Amino acid sequence: MTSATNPPTALTPFPDHTQLPESDGIFVFAERAGGKNCQEHPQSILLTDSITPVLKQLNPEGEYCIGQDLGIYWRLTDPPEKGAEAPDWFYVPNVAFLLNGQTRRSYVLWQEFIAPLIVLEFVSGDGSEERDKTPWKGKFWVYEQVIRPPFYAIYEVSKASVEVYHLIEGQYQVLPANERGHYPIVSLGVELGIWLGEYQNVELPWLRWWDLQGNLLLSGDERTEQESQRAEQESERADRLTAQLRRRGAACR
Repeated sequence: MTSATNPPTALTPFPDHTQLPESDGIFVFAERAGGKNCQEHPQSILLTDSITPVLKQLNPEGEYCIGQDLGIYWRLTDPPEKGAEAPDWFYVPNVAFLLNGQTRRSYVLWQEFIAPLIVLEFVSGDGSEERDKTPWKGKFWVYEQVIRPPFYAIYEVSKASVEVYHLIEGQYQVLPANERGHYPIVSLGVELGIWLGEYQNVELPWLRWWDLQGNLLLSGDERTEQESQRAEQESERADRLTAQLRRRGAACR
């Protein structure tokens, strides 16, 4: 039986991820030249680290892919990288972690067939590139008309803001924020929003996940710190109880 995530390459003459430029190809270098910054790498790590427990619950067999500055190829061009977008972060459900036993050098739509569920772009310039609706060229147009992730978010750290779009009847509609100022991604069981706090010793308006009850999804370091604080509180509580028992024992003598 042919797997939907691993179609036989013999059926198509198109190149696969091993034959196309990797995520550090020309299209990513072009983006960096346009103003990438050192906040974007820890931002991607924070998003991945904090949502991983949720994704493992949703995909117990590990059938999902997360891309960070990884090229999504959507058409054949010359040079090839002109036919790709490299989102800062994206998530694809229902695909094997390995493709034909290999890690992906890129995500090739004509090989995978499954669109990302959500794509995130981090604005480095004025945001016009991420909102460009020029047919066949603009990022917004390509995501809306070709790649078609159900959710597309544009994050601007300089403005402490995020815009979230939901694909409805073939067009992106602005997703309204809820009462917490977050944007529910119900199919993921999470909310997306802005969190002003310190991560990796830097206080910024970070893009974060919450659960649908409004609880912040913690990174691994934050979970470790929380457990350490809880253990310390339990130890202090036990020490106080021991001291109380000793005082009572002394009073009864």
